Parts: sequence; structure tokens; C-alpha cells
Amino acid sequence: MTTTILRPETGRSTLPFVDQYHPDRPLEVNFYRPESYRPEDPVIIVQHGMLRNGDEYRDFWIPAAEKHRLLIVAPTFPDAQFPMAESYNNGLILDESAGLVREKQDWLYGVPARVLAALQAGGVTTQKQVRLYGHSAGGQFSHRLLATQDHSIFSDVVAANPGWYTLPDLSRKFPEGMGGIGLDETQLARWFAYPMHIFAGDQDIDEADPNLPDQPEAFAQGPSRYKRAYFVYDFAKKQAQSLGMPFNWKLIDVAGVGHDGAAMSRAAAAYWFEGRIPPASELVFEEATNL
Repeated sequence: MTTTILRPETGRSTLPFVDQYHPDRPLEVNFYRPESYRPEDPVIIVQHGMLRNGDEYRDFWIPAAEKHRLLIVAPTFPDAQFPMAESYNNGLILDESAGLVREKQDWLYGVPARVLAALQAGGVTTQKQVRLYGHSAGGQFSHRLLATQDHSIFSDVVAANPGWYTLPDLSRKFPEGMGGIGLDETQLARWFAYPMHIFAGDQDIDEADPNLPDQPEAFAQGPSRYKRAYFVYDFAKKQAQSLGMPFNWKLIDVAGVGHDGAAMSRAAAAYWFEGRIPPASELVFEEATNL
């Protein structure tokens, strides 16, 4: 198969991308490339929420891109080609109509690595490792990617305000846990050891949000996204200790922020490139983008 090449222009751009394992499901990738950007500079892959609005999530990162000379890469998985949570949040792992687990090469969580390879082939970046940020449904995508994939290309991963979590537990079937899809303790230990950062807005506490996942497995983790973040962190820490495995996750409270993709993007950018979580007065200054 011909190597895919991506070569975004300076400024905002959007390019089509056909993944080799999903040729019948075209997607597009939204970019922001500062004029000062050079191939050796950092790359941020941004995973959008349930609205499939990669262009908006790309735009959330533009101030940080200009300030810190970053290439922003925001794939968009259109709802028409990737319908419902099963095809995006849950990564196309299960073929529920047939009751089967798809081949691992067909899991959607491999797409970011192939997008990076296309940028490397285009000479846009020489980076071997990049950062991954996902909010809401994108936070579900990002942490499940770590649970199921080789994550050696990611130097840092932030999962911000996911609606619910896959638990690091091989006895529970995916997506509630890691069981039933061919994973073992090697993958479990690798996930525990990775310094995954869960960003939890301490105002993401709406228990009646119509977009809050409401299946019994999700509610078992808590009545709000904020409480679910604490549940999964405590669960994972105890699980790692019981199995004698190193545990390197971090749970970061973002004070004064609710389910706001723009504000959480600013928090992640400041955390990565300035070593701080800004106060809410610096993060929340426009209408929240909830999804």
C-alpha cells in the first residue's frame, strides 16, 4: 500500500485522511501550524468530544501553539462513518452485530500513530514521540488507547473529563474492563506504569447531564464525571498494589472548571509547557464548549 503523506500548510488547514485499515471510513485531520514551527518542535494530537468537532478542538489549542511553537493535529471521526460511542469512544474493538472481537489492526486506537507516520513521511515532523490530549469522549478514546495499544510514541497523555472509564481489570469485559479482547497482564502492567494524567474539572459535577453515560457500569463509578475520575484512580491504584505492579498515574484537579473543552485544553497546555495549572480566571473566559 502507498505510504500516506500529510503536509499541512502554515496556519489552519484540514486534509483528508484514509486509514489503511478503514478505507471505507474516510476522516479528516485539522491542523494548526504556526509560521515559526520547525520539524523538531513538539506535536500535539488532540481528540475531540462526542460532537466530532476536531476543528473546534484544534482552535482551542491555537494560542498555545503560537506561544510554544506547537503543531496541533486534531483528527475528526465523522459520525456518519464512525457512529455512536462504539465506533469512536470504544474504538471499534467489538463487532456487536456479530458478537465478535475485531482484529487488533482494525481497532481505531491505532489511527493517531498512523497519522503521525504520515506527517513524518511528509517531512513535517522529525519527532518520534508526541503528546496526546483528549476531552470528554476524546478522553475516553485516549485512556482506552493506553489500555489497549503500544503507546511508545506518546511522551505524555492527558485524558480530561471522560464520561466513564475502562477499568484496569481483566476480569471485566470491555469496555467496562480489559477482559475478553485478548489482553493480558503484560498490557495491564504497561498501562499502570505509564504516567497517564487524568484531568478532572472540579465543577464537572452535573449528575443530570443528558450526555453523561448512564449505563449501570458507568453509574457504578459515580454519579458525575468528577467523582468517576476519583473512583477510577483509586480503583487503579489499589489494583496495581494488589498485583505488585508499579503505578504512575496522576489525577489532577482543575479548580473552577466544569465540562469545558476549551478551558481544559488551556489547562493541559499550561501544565505541559509552563509547569502549572492556571486559576479558573485564566481558563474560563468564554461560553463553555461542553462536548
